[in-house]
Amino acid sequence: MVEQFDLLVVGGGSGGLACAQRAAEYGARVALVEPGRLGGTCVNVGCVPKKIMWNASEIRATLDDGVDYAFRPTPTGHDWASLKAKRDAYVARLNGFYARNLASKKIAHVEAHGSFIGPEHIHAAGRTLGAPHIVIATGGRPVWPTIPGAPLGITSDGFFDLTARPERVAVAGSGYIAVELAGILAGLGSKVALVIRGQEVLKQFDALLGQTALLMLREAGVDIESSCRGAALARRPDGCLEFELHDGRRLGPLDSVIWAVGRVPNVEDLALERAGVHLSPAGFIATDDFQATNAAGIYAVGDVTGRIPLTPVAIAAGRRLADRLFGGQHGRRLDYDIVPTVIFGHPPIGAVGLSEMQARARHGQDVKVYTSTFVPLYYAMTTRKPHTHMKLVTVGADERIVGLHVIGPGADEMLQGFAVALRRGVRKRDFDDTVAIHPTSAEEFVTMR
Repeated sequence: MVEQFDLLVVGGGSGGLACAQRAAEYGARVALVEPGRLGGTCVNVGCVPKKIMWNASEIRATLDDGVDYAFRPTPTGHDWASLKAKRDAYVARLNGFYARNLASKKIAHVEAHGSFIGPEHIHAAGRTLGAPHIVIATGGRPVWPTIPGAPLGITSDGFFDLTARPERVAVAGSGYIAVELAGILAGLGSKVALVIRGQEVLKQFDALLGQTALLMLREAGVDIESSCRGAALARRPDGCLEFELHDGRRLGPLDSVIWAVGRVPNVEDLALERAGVHLSPAGFIATDDFQATNAAGIYAVGDVTGRIPLTPVAIAAGRRLADRLFGGQHGRRLDYDIVPTVIFGHPPIGAVGLSEMQARARHGQDVKVYTSTFVPLYYAMTTRKPHTHMKLVTVGADERIVGLHVIGPGADEMLQGFAVALRRGVRKRDFDDTVAIHPTSAEEFVTMR
């Protein structure tokens, strides 16, 4: 027997939950199929627990700075296990919150794996669910390297299972996850080595951000092992790990090795061929500007599409899709062009719009760039003197701002407002005509010359 709904959502992460709940608010009969903890990567092994660990690392730095501000702190060490327990309890409360939300909106929650048995039907937990609209929101997972001994290490997911802080750790990867984890661990007192294949990190961002991030990681005591890749991981007789690199270098002894070398979409168990859904050459579910796949009535949102894998992007795409399908908002879709993003490094990194390289490739000689480098006032009293770096990328005679980039304290909080301005087509003169808030780092964006 087929249980019929207006919408089926396969995946209970940020995008799937957002789409299901918005559709239910319009009166649609919705079922959500998810075998694991609600909230997906972000809530369980991503943004939320990561930010808590980042907060702890930032507090450690603040305590150190307290001496320069004439405090006499008494160091007592950091209880990783206690913080983990509190963090995990908070995540569990969020899982329960999402479950209660589904129930309050009368969304059927099927706690099982779902797979297609046809273009309008899903099989889950021995049940056959049907709907004219099906949304795939199954997210992604970390990649494991294919080298001998790789399972002796852990992925970014495994980082949140650690019951104690590893004293000596290697992080392999050059993307934002690797940069974040290296910074968190170094900030909490671990001896960290960051292993990168080339000479740069954050290659998808403006070069200023990647270069400065590496500099600041080095200043935090992180060893940068560049132009190398892992060859093997082995357990030593003393129980520690030894990480062999392709050029013969050996890192160790280590307490942990964290693989942050990429992510892949969760598509293998969906039986997409039964619905005729096509994948992109990179293995993601191919979608158009309206989140639609090639198969009529089947859509995809979030990391499984490979399009800007950020939680707010998945949420926005899911809600807009529901607005269009059930809210009568024809033409409603997500614009992927100007999406702000923050990397929680130490300090945080923010970017919205085009990098300088992207702008020059698109607009050539019409590009003009403004930069600023300074030591924030906070560090006037401290021994350490890290610089904040900012860049504005403008185009045309009227200097429309097409890119804004910053690395420094407060980057995460200041970026949201500037993102709104870029979406509204702000010009450099609009920044110039805005009265600065002093003394802040954000004022530098409206006083650049």
